[in-house]
Amino acid sequence: MKQFAALVNILGSSTKTNDKLEALQNYFETASNKDKIWVIAIFSGRRPKRIVNSTLLATWCMEVTGLSPWLFDECYHTVGDLGETIALLLPGAATDNPMTEEHTLSWYLETFIRIEKEEESIRKKFILDSWQQMTRNEQFVFNKLITGGFRIGISQKMMVNALSKTVQVSPSVIAHRISGNWDPVTTPFESLLSETDISADYSKPYPFYLAYAVEDDLKSLGDINEWQAEWKWDGIRGQVIKRNSELFVWSRGEELMTEKFPEYNAFKDLLPEGVVIDGEIMSLALPAETGVFKPLPFAALQTRIGRKNITKKQLLEAPVGFIAYDLLEYKGNDIRDLPLLERRLLLENIVQTIDHPSIHISPVINAPDWDALREMRLTSRDIGSEGIMLKRLNSVYQVGRKRGDWWKWKIDPLTIDAVMIYAQKGHGRRSNLYTDYTFAVKDGDKLVAFTKAYSGLTDKEFAQIDAFVKRNSIEKFGPVRTVKPELVFEIAFEGIAASNRHKSGVALRFPRMSRWRHDKKPGEINTLEDLKELLNIYNQASGSSTQEETVS
Repeated sequence: MKQFAALVNILGSSTKTNDKLEALQNYFETASNKDKIWVIAIFSGRRPKRIVNSTLLATWCMEVTGLSPWLFDECYHTVGDLGETIALLLPGAATDNPMTEEHTLSWYLETFIRIEKEEESIRKKFILDSWQQMTRNEQFVFNKLITGGFRIGISQKMMVNALSKTVQVSPSVIAHRISGNWDPVTTPFESLLSETDISADYSKPYPFYLAYAVEDDLKSLGDINEWQAEWKWDGIRGQVIKRNSELFVWSRGEELMTEKFPEYNAFKDLLPEGVVIDGEIMSLALPAETGVFKPLPFAALQTRIGRKNITKKQLLEAPVGFIAYDLLEYKGNDIRDLPLLERRLLLENIVQTIDHPSIHISPVINAPDWDALREMRLTSRDIGSEGIMLKRLNSVYQVGRKRGDWWKWKIDPLTIDAVMIYAQKGHGRRSNLYTDYTFAVKDGDKLVAFTKAYSGLTDKEFAQIDAFVKRNSIEKFGPVRTVKPELVFEIAFEGIAASNRHKSGVALRFPRMSRWRHDKKPGEINTLEDLKELLNIYNQASGSSTQEETVS
């Protein structure tokens, strides 16, 4: 734990990529193999389940420190993070204890797993004993692991590059090896990263290839005939895998979702052996008269996410299909190094051969030149698309986000002008600033809250708004401040859906502040009627009903 805490301290405080990379590489060169496998797991999202809830942790901290609840709450609201608050309040160990087998990262994490279902008294003793023997830096890391809120400023790509330099295996192989369904308790470090390991995991997906947003004039990309244009769909990026006569469905977040979508069960028999298809998991309406798929809004898919049991009603109202983008494996062979044009021909043949209503090839958009494609992009929202994807026809399927061969060209977001009515302090580096805001539109003489947003502004603007909140707070509800409704912002969002969980009756998809409207007064903001009209227009464009969103 001591060595891992030192690593986290460097990663959290350094702003230089090379320093972080060097720290990771040094850790992987010196740490034990059991600890290294757990660091890979932690930085790729495979943390143990939370063994204690936040309320108990706060209670135990107050017992140790003797603080009253109101003072603890004030500290928490100021810091903005529970794990960090507790570490700042606890007394650190009087001496720097030497690291033993019972002080390693792997020992702590595997103890978490072992005592997860034990009585509260056992879990309490373990945590209090651990706090007592740790330095403040170790306590901070320990608390973050307990609460499940462990986030650090490195990408998986950076970790992969550090591992590559350490074990002399190519980054693309490592990225593939650490994906999928593996257990840090039972998986040896050497086995996980071996380029020739024969212990096959038939479920293992490939790392996804991600695009950057178009930045320059399209004509800088050259001849349009060297590119494949497709619609950009709004669902869950996923991979459908058929290996060893089994079917696996993975999300981009490496969640195994096979059982969540019974519509895909038929693929197990229909797909040929040894294929991996990259595409989009989406709710699709299938008009009987044409047989052509029509996407439903993301809100329809949200009614299916996270549910263990799917009802017949949900299957009828939000049927899920798969829009295929690319073919990564064919007849058991990795074909990512083949040109896109060749992979596409193989994919088209597979989808056409199985001819199932739940899987469709992503249509290619044919345009004679970039100007014509720009005009076609303006119709994206009419067909339920987010914009256009551009892929070079001779491109290979790479790992992670790369520049050059794949670009996303999204449509302009929807916007509404609103006034800020509530503010709350942020987290991390923003924990001392009011940066999380609630916005309202007019409904007659009233203001109706309809969304929250915390991104889109500069640090300078956040500081200015923080000063306004502190000067113009009206009421206090825990960490939330009611403020004078004077600041107007343009709120941008990707979609809108009816919602029975919000007083406004609507929920927005990906809301953020696109600009601070210094030129507008609160009386000039949009109305609730404007929002509902926007909802009607959006639903008409996407061909959906006003289905209520149940997940916000």
